[in-house]
Amino acid sequence: MKEKILANRYRLTEQIGMGGMAIVYRAVDLRTGHNVAVKVLRPEYNEDSEFISRFQREAEAASKMTHHNIVNLLDVGMDGENRYLVMEYVQGKTLKTVIQERGKLSPALAGQIAIRILSALEHAHRNGIVHRDIKPQNILVHADGHIKVADFGIARIANSSTLTKGDNVMGSVHYFSPEQARGEGANATSDIYSTGVVLYEMLTGRVPYDGDNPVAVAMQHLHATPVPIQNLAPDVPPALVRVCMKAMEKNPALRYQTARDMAADIRAALENRPERPVYPEKELDVQQPKPQMIREETGRQPISDTGRNRNQAARRRKIWTVIMTTALGIALGVGLFFGITALINNIYTTVYVPSVIGLDVKDAEELLSKEDINFKEVYFNSDEVKANIVFSQNPEEREIIRKGDTVILSVSSGPAQLTMPNVVDMNVDEATELLKRYGFTVTILPVISGDATVNTVVSQTPVANEKVTKDTPVSIYKSGGKTTVPLLKNLTLAEAEELLKQNDLRIGTTLTYVDTRSAKEHGKITGQTPAENLEVMLDSEVSLSIYRYPTDRADYSFEVTLNTAEADVALRITLQADESAVEFESFSHTYPTDMERKQPVTINLPDARHYTCRVYQNGEVTEEFGIGGQ
Repeated sequence: MKEKILANRYRLTEQIGMGGMAIVYRAVDLRTGHNVAVKVLRPEYNEDSEFISRFQREAEAASKMTHHNIVNLLDVGMDGENRYLVMEYVQGKTLKTVIQERGKLSPALAGQIAIRILSALEHAHRNGIVHRDIKPQNILVHADGHIKVADFGIARIANSSTLTKGDNVMGSVHYFSPEQARGEGANATSDIYSTGVVLYEMLTGRVPYDGDNPVAVAMQHLHATPVPIQNLAPDVPPALVRVCMKAMEKNPALRYQTARDMAADIRAALENRPERPVYPEKELDVQQPKPQMIREETGRQPISDTGRNRNQAARRRKIWTVIMTTALGIALGVGLFFGITALINNIYTTVYVPSVIGLDVKDAEELLSKEDINFKEVYFNSDEVKANIVFSQNPEEREIIRKGDTVILSVSSGPAQLTMPNVVDMNVDEATELLKRYGFTVTILPVISGDATVNTVVSQTPVANEKVTKDTPVSIYKSGGKTTVPLLKNLTLAEAEELLKQNDLRIGTTLTYVDTRSAKEHGKITGQTPAENLEVMLDSEVSLSIYRYPTDRADYSFEVTLNTAEADVALRITLQADESAVEFESFSHTYPTDMERKQPVTINLPDARHYTCRVYQNGEVTEEFGIGGQ
């Protein structure tokens, strides 16, 4: 993809990285002229729902964060089949490269880098994001010394209820936590454990656990104790060692519970202060020292008091009282002036963030603009939220921000686009199973085809390789074979049934009777649908009309007892000739509850053959007997 223009905006100039999920390019934003980093999902995963979900989770996680120690998201979208994220471009090296080049880092430098990693994590955790893959390879060191945390590709929204298969044990084995090694879910303290491992590596120049295979390393995370830092780097302050080892506690409850606390202890260790001051619940009473205490402290006697001394002291106190009162009044006036000014300034320059979730993006932008709030839209595919609807915002509703600040809007771009697979020439069952795996709703339509095997797909809508979504209705047309309808006129019913069977057709289950004045025509076929010589699918029904001569009609009358008086009864009576597959419907009627329970019924026998008569009430057979025949 070198020198390719992506989405008519980003010119990809060189590949700068490759991971298991995506390829990263340096690119130029043609609109701004700035260098950016474009992460493109690897082509082999364009149809893999699990990797698409991870890629989209990275975008969603990044959209919730704006921080100077995080590689910030600038854009997200699709170009054809290519899913991409646009991030700020960091010119520099990974922390892993720095460690490999320099070996162990000084305690001061390692501590400062760790503080910046923790600052990024504190921001992510406050926004409900767990990184789950903190490692030196994901820490970028800018040429000017800035530290940026990158690659939220397997990050998890902390309140998400689902994880795709394999997500629990993600991250790099040298840096992941014991709970991740056990296959459990990761949380904020898992990121803190990984940060402790990174700090250990910066201080010593090596990872705490290593082995011949990933399983061996994972087992060490669970059970082993690392080589003491002092053995590898004696110059590291003991307080900084304690911070590192507390972060790497195997029990999450014994680690730092927040990134902020760990960062505070690192600062204290670097400044040679107590880790974090512990204040008593109630301050001690402060007593004024007595003269005897002053003498013992200074070794001098207190000056004896006289009336003159008392008068002079009183005047001095009065003068100081006037001076202090005046100074206090001036201070209060100045403070009040600046306080009121700051309050007014705060009122006029800050604003509550309105809720725009559920609004069309244009309406959301209009509402934010009225409040003098800037906005940036980040689009995500969603099967649940309609296109162009805002489903998340950062900062959230009712947070106080300054006018001119930016609110990140997560906007649905509708269902993800898919490439329609080719199912032509596949068996209809295999094709249906494949399409349902994509999430499509499939309609199967049989068509006449003499060239394709029966039940083979001969065409499809939409056609192969067309861009669709899971909501797109899909129709597949299967071969129903092909045969020609024979001429059946003047045949008996039995002869017609046999001829249709020979042509892979079947007789319709309802006969139409046509009265005739010719006794010779009684029982003969007078009409058919479809007509003769028409091409139809195999196993199609052919409906027949049959002559009936009034004096030769074989009527059969009997009485049916309806089963229940509490509900309507659907009565249906059928006839099936011996050695025939066809069960003709001869009578059908629904009797309401107020009808007599015994009802007379008369049915017509189609011809002189022997028939089995079945009586159905509400779909169940209640009687069966034979009638007719020679």
